[in-house]
Amino acid sequence: MAALKAAAEQWAGHDPDPATAAQLRDLIAASDSPEAAAELADSFSGNLQFGTAGLRAVMGPGPNRMNTVVVRRAAAGVAAHLNALANADGAGTFYQPRAVVGYDARHNSEIFAQETAAVFAASGIKTFLLPQALPTPILAFAVRALDCEAGVMVTASHNPPKDNGYKVYLGGRAVAPEARGVQIVAPHDAQIAAHIADFSATDEAGDTGNIALATSGWTVLGPDVLENYKQAMTGLSDPAAFPHRELRIVHTSMHGVGNDTALAVLHNAGFTDLHAVAEQSAPDPDFPTVSFPNPEEPGAMDLAFALAEKVGADLVLANDPDADRVAVGALDPATGQWYKFHGDQVGALLGAHLAARGGRAGTTQTRAGTDKNGEGANGKPVFANSIVSSRLLARIAKAAGFNHAQTLTGFKWISRVPHLSYGYEEALGYCVAPEVVRDKDGMSAGLLVAEMAAALKAAGGTLFDVLDDLALAHGLHVSEQLSVRVSDLDMLGTLMEGLRRTPPAQLAGSEVVHFTDLSAGSPELPATDGLLYLTENATRVIVRPSGTEPKLKCYVEVIVPVANRRDLAAAKASAKEQLAAVVADLKEALGVDG
Repeated sequence: MAALKAAAEQWAGHDPDPATAAQLRDLIAASDSPEAAAELADSFSGNLQFGTAGLRAVMGPGPNRMNTVVVRRAAAGVAAHLNALANADGAGTFYQPRAVVGYDARHNSEIFAQETAAVFAASGIKTFLLPQALPTPILAFAVRALDCEAGVMVTASHNPPKDNGYKVYLGGRAVAPEARGVQIVAPHDAQIAAHIADFSATDEAGDTGNIALATSGWTVLGPDVLENYKQAMTGLSDPAAFPHRELRIVHTSMHGVGNDTALAVLHNAGFTDLHAVAEQSAPDPDFPTVSFPNPEEPGAMDLAFALAEKVGADLVLANDPDADRVAVGALDPATGQWYKFHGDQVGALLGAHLAARGGRAGTTQTRAGTDKNGEGANGKPVFANSIVSSRLLARIAKAAGFNHAQTLTGFKWISRVPHLSYGYEEALGYCVAPEVVRDKDGMSAGLLVAEMAAALKAAGGTLFDVLDDLALAHGLHVSEQLSVRVSDLDMLGTLMEGLRRTPPAQLAGSEVVHFTDLSAGSPELPATDGLLYLTENATRVIVRPSGTEPKLKCYVEVIVPVANRRDLAAAKASAKEQLAAVVADLKEALGVDG
């Protein structure tokens, strides 16, 4: 405790943020209490680890929290990596890297972004700062639009209010064309982490005297970057082929930064009957009306559905706080209840809509050309989704004559698929225009869902009808997720090893005919800690540890053949029973209750 308190005193003495310095001194003064001692110990238990997801953690003092010291070191590590890439050939030919920095409306996000800009500028990087708190997709757009070698987005996306994060993209001359504007992967993550470790190895805890800070020299971008994004989004719709815009839409930004931009994108494309959830439309870093600011969570869309009921809406769109994801809801004519579509269902709906449009977003004219990276309509469109997402998109692509790719979980992999025209993952992430934003974008995806729903409404149909049509054409694909939360991270490895040693022989009465340990890797997929089971009746289960939370995730999908429309109700009941049986078998195999 004496050594810990000494390190904490040093950190507090160097901390450039008076608030976290005071917080740390309060912990030191109260360290006789078990709670304060535990918090102090955890705050200094090690350096916050930088990986392919960048940084994300609770805000507070110490090396294991998100704070100004940690952000300065992260920025210095990214800057050092960019400068190393700029001289990678070792022949003395050096270019000046360019970087753009964005931030959301969370506590400290703007401060962390300004600190990053100051570090970048002092490191000789031509630096741009977004003009205000904006959605993550605009940062991803700016990386490509400004031809930058890097982008940094300060956001914790849909995490709780106490968290913040640091997401890094590479682009320009730093990476291959298909990776421009995409989140980092190995080896860049490890190389940046090594630079961060060098800047963190100071004689005194919290000392950032080895990191230069500029007081000026970066450019705060004007409104053009936002207007250009909106214009690009408007160009994704195709009013000639899909002219109908009679659709009443309820939108919520979940207290995040997506309200103004998402509504402008919809309005500019011709959707004018828009209703925002007033209680959630203004940015609020405390997210007061939701227990968890993630539209996937139960209850998160209750206010949106209440407003939809009040105004008689046709469609509900819910962005998460940084607007890179979208949840979709509609009134189910079979039950008369508002229904939130599963991420795989929206992924299939968008796939069907884009297939009807020739495989790509945009007008007939824009789809006929190629973008600056050579991806275009001369080759077959490529649909892609993560391995844990539904197999339905592959069948939609095959029926349309398109190519399909399967990737590891995360848009850092999906966005890297060569010649990608559409990609998604089941966690509400959709990339519908990779030549514009090579990442998930909840605003552009919401626009295309609205275009689809309006066309269906004009024809007397619904999104539910499309899902039924897909079931008739390709079989009813139904998915569910089982999450097993653990108190000790070591338990994740124990659970995985138990399944490796003793895989289930049957799932819901169907024999397991194929077992793949994904940690071995394959020509199609890099190695990852995961297990895949396929049964005789095509039920698929994938088990993997979460990359961001202390839990094991089990992704279950069953496929039920459907001969005709009369059999749909029975098929849905059968799928529900099979899912429940598979989940029960998985719980037994894992040795968990409830």
